[in-house]
Parts: sequence; C-alpha cells; structure tokens
Amino acid sequence: MVQRGFFDVDDRLAALSAAGDPLERLASVVDFELFRPVLEKALQRSDGSRGGRPPYDPVMMFKVLVLQALYSLSDDAVEFMIRDRLSFMRFLGLGLGDRVPDAKTIWLYREQLVRAKAMETLFARFDNVLHDAGCLAMGGQIIDATVVAAPRQKLSDDEKATIRGGGTPQDWSAPKRRQKDVDARWTLKRGRSKRSDASEMKAGVQIAVPMFGYKNHAGIDRTHGFIRRWTVTHAAAHDSRPFEALLDPDNTASRVWADTAYRSRKNETAMARRGLVSMVHFRKPKGKPLPERHAKANAARSAVRSAVEHVFADQKHRMKLFIRTVGIERARIKIGMANLVYNFSRLAWHEGRGAPA
Repeated sequence: MVQRGFFDVDDRLAALSAAGDPLERLASVVDFELFRPVLEKALQRSDGSRGGRPPYDPVMMFKVLVLQALYSLSDDAVEFMIRDRLSFMRFLGLGLGDRVPDAKTIWLYREQLVRAKAMETLFARFDNVLHDAGCLAMGGQIIDATVVAAPRQKLSDDEKATIRGGGTPQDWSAPKRRQKDVDARWTLKRGRSKRSDASEMKAGVQIAVPMFGYKNHAGIDRTHGFIRRWTVTHAAAHDSRPFEALLDPDNTASRVWADTAYRSRKNETAMARRGLVSMVHFRKPKGKPLPERHAKANAARSAVRSAVEHVFADQKHRMKLFIRTVGIERARIKIGMANLVYNFSRLAWHEGRGAPA
C-alpha cells in the first residue's frame, strides 16, 4: 500500500482546481456572506447562553441548499455527497475532520426558511447585488411559465373531488395528511411531436402530456437574461394568472414578450396602464388562418421570446429540477432556490466572458 502523504488532500484539491471546479468558480463570483443578515433574521436562533451544541453556520447551511438545487439532490443524497466529494466540502468550507449536517438537520433548516417566508427576501437581496454590479434589468422583459413535476399522488375519485374543492378527506390519518400533497394539481402540457415522415403535417402531430406538480412563473430581462420576477402556483393555474405580478417596474425598456397564453384584454390593459409595449404573440382566429402580418410578427417575436425557454431548459435538464417536498410553501422555496441558483450561474457565465454583457 502507498503511504499517505501530508499534502495529499491539498494536491487533490489543486488537481480539481486545475480541471475547472465549477463550485470553486461559483464561490469566487458570489459572495454568500451577503445573505447572512437575511438568514439570521429568518432563523431567529438563541444567543447560546443556555448551552448545548452550537448550531451549524447559517451561510454554510444555505450553501447546502445551493448544492441541492444545482445537482437535484435529496436531503439524504446531499449528506452523502458532502461526505464523499472534496469539491463539495471545499465549497462549504469543511475539512475532513469537521462535522457534516445530516439529512434531518438540512430538512429542519429549510423548514425554518419556509416558515419565515425568507425565499423572496433572499432573492431580492441578490437582485439588489446585481443592480449594484451594473447588471440592470434592461432591454425589456420576457415572461413565461413551466410545469415542475412532483411525485404523483395515488388518490380515489372521491378524494380527488374533495381536494379540488379545497378540503381534505376526513378518513385520512395524521401521518397520511403529512405525506399527501393536496396543493399540487394535474394539467395537460400541449405541444407537437416531431414529424415521423414527410407525409405528416409540417408542424407535427399535436399531443397532450398529463403532468402533476407546480408551475414556475418567471420573467427575465432581455439584455442579461437574469430572472427578475417569479412566483409559484399549482400546475393547473393558467399561465397568465400572475402576469401583472411578474412585470418588472425596474426594467429600463418598455417592451414585454410572451406567448399567446398571455394575450388577453386584461393583460393588454395592464401593460398600457404601466406604459409598457406589448410584444405578446398574436392568436390564431378560430376557424380562420393567422393573418400573414401576424405570422411574421410572431416569428420575429419568437426569436426574442425563446430566451426564456433556455432558462427553463437549464433548470429541468442540467439542474434536473423536481419537487420532492409536500405542499406549495415548500415547493416555493425549492423553485425559488432553483431560480436564485440559476442567477448565480448566469452571473458566473457573464463574469467568465471577459467583457461587459
């Protein structure tokens, strides 16, 4: 057996840095200490005068949630990965002999943030940092929504009807009530399949895929591509329901891009009232072809609007965003962390370009 050297761990970390450790890059771009005041206020911990084992550092625990969002890890999985990966330990500032938070501790920490409704404040804190760094919301805004899947619930027809009515089945035991997600909903994600042969329609065959979970409603700025406004609803909520809440008053430009789901008299009036210019896609008239000028306008608008699809694709494919928690309040912090971590990664990308965005 090869005898271990005194600098083996340092050499291994140096090799990870040379290979381009993305977590090291993220830690160099984002000053996580800026979240400490918000976290300490949300946690409301005692001063330690009563004794007991000291709690884990709140910023370090917040970085654990960042790892979960980046790599789609459950509480048990992230505990194991922290113990297993040197890159994770370095990101958290832990050494080989330091205590590692277990899955229950991670769950309790997140629950405290849920109860304090701290996610929106944390997100706003980093958005202020982006503004101070010169990454202003510019070029107009692009708004869209996507379904985030959650574990499907096995329920009877009567139970489904009761939940849709806003109630909870009376025969459920207390443990069952804690395990069943009564906030998530089913919806149909409509789209078109790819053409299988030349004889099919040019746009493909229309399909509808049933999905269960929540919706991430987000608005990004066109110039920098950061998520500036977001909210969470159940999956069955219409995309345009929180439209006005997603409009960013700080954007320096007036144009607003969105797909046809957002075209309504109410939304057009809301934009006009705020002095915004609608770039929402035109709808095809029922039973009639889409006018050529509207088709050309939609094509031009799609070239801009597609930027928001890249945001959701990054969250679903690279980050593998999935809701493992129960209830919309917990889903909100999971989706909110995914939105915040996306902005972290986006800032790292901008900083790595070597030139102003």
